[in-house]
Amino acid sequence: MFEKNTSERVGAEQTVPDAARSEQAAVSIRHLSKSFDGVEVLRDVDLEVREGDVVTILGSSGSGKSTLLRCINWLEQPDRGSIHIGGQRIGVNDAGRPMPVRELARVRARTGMVFQSFNLWPHLNVLHNVTEAPIHVLGKSKTQAEAHARELLEKVGMSPKADAYPSTLSGGQKQRVAIARALAMQPEVMLFDEPTSALDPELVGEVLSVIRDLSAEGYTMVIVTHEMAFSRAVSDKVVFLDKGLIIEQADPETFFTNPSTERVRKFLEREES
Repeated sequence: MFEKNTSERVGAEQTVPDAARSEQAAVSIRHLSKSFDGVEVLRDVDLEVREGDVVTILGSSGSGKSTLLRCINWLEQPDRGSIHIGGQRIGVNDAGRPMPVRELARVRARTGMVFQSFNLWPHLNVLHNVTEAPIHVLGKSKTQAEAHARELLEKVGMSPKADAYPSTLSGGQKQRVAIARALAMQPEVMLFDEPTSALDPELVGEVLSVIRDLSAEGYTMVIVTHEMAFSRAVSDKVVFLDKGLIIEQADPETFFTNPSTERVRKFLEREES
């Protein structure tokens, strides 16, 4: 269903050669730990995402995948460790003190989050769902925001539904609108938290196809997913979490054909059966 595009990917504004991207860390995570009610969900996690790369995160339910993603944009505050977005630390300033609310919002806006359950505003139509944040957060004029929103809705195949309300859309359509809404904030990094888990099987492909197109355009993305074929096709790096630990990370060919740990081998065997 999916084929890996090995050609150089083109970003929204310019080509980003591999040699240049290798010097850029879009996301840098060091010694990250997080507990809930005394249970350690993430344990000393180190992860780096290069600018322009697609990193998929795999693992069994409860392994800490979604928590890791939510820590990246500070929806969850880690107990220990650091996270840098485009070289800037999020959540804590250089003196180790909590960031002021406005500064935190500015750094958080460098990421765009797409949730499992869409999180569209039910009282706004599709176009207004996409324009709301650019107008009120980025300060764009209504004309500017609507022009950009229509471009993005065209990109995700939802321009005919610009005047529709979320209640009239299928799950796949809602998720494509949610992707357009995240893109409207012009983030440096896109975060996807199992974007197809709430969809009927026949709708999964249309959402994964949109994400696949974004990867070909050079968007930096971190994707929590359970779609193995998609992960193999679209990833520059595959990360496997188990009980809060990253126990393996590798390029997709190595990860899926020659994993280095018995835990990953058993996981892949179970998924294939």
